[in-house]
Amino acid sequence: MNSASAPSATPAPAASAPATAQAAVVESDLQIAGDILAVQHLLQPAREHPATVAEFAGLARSIAEDRASWEHLVQYDATTRWYHRLRTGPGYEVWLLSWVPGQGSGLHDHGRSSGILTVLDGELTEHTPRGRLSHRAGSQRVFAPGYAHEVVNDTLDGAVSLHVYFPGLTEMPMHSCSPAREEHVPA
Repeated sequence: MNSASAPSATPAPAASAPATAQAAVVESDLQIAGDILAVQHLLQPAREHPATVAEFAGLARSIAEDRASWEHLVQYDATTRWYHRLRTGPGYEVWLLSWVPGQGSGLHDHGRSSGILTVLDGELTEHTPRGRLSHRAGSQRVFAPGYAHEVVNDTLDGAVSLHVYFPGLTEMPMHSCSPAREEHVPA
């Protein structure tokens, strides 16, 4: 096909522009591939439930943004950590937890479950064998099966967190020593 018979993807240059000043034509992805929304058979149906780490993180963010769906449920208990299962789906569950000052989880892992920790209110400190991380409202932490950590509210204010586990949490093995407290072994 010669260029004289090909349809032009760009408008003709203005009559006042000199012919030598024409720039090279750059086509966008949309011009090259066409509008995917116009080709219905190429669209993937929206999933009812998340299936990837990114989709689970998105689920946690959407719940965090919808304060009306969880804020009225939160309770604080000075004697034990308060928790409430907020939602379940095929192969996952979502938990809402509150933390009064000083409360912690103890060093644990989540067995064969992966997870996403999202801080909704306040601040939580995560202690791992590699160090300490501070998580403020809006932050997320993704972890794989077997990841060991301790989560503690080291502040003077209450905190609220959202936890998504996939597959659903069936075990939470506790570990014997805490990375939150340095233990000195005599040499």
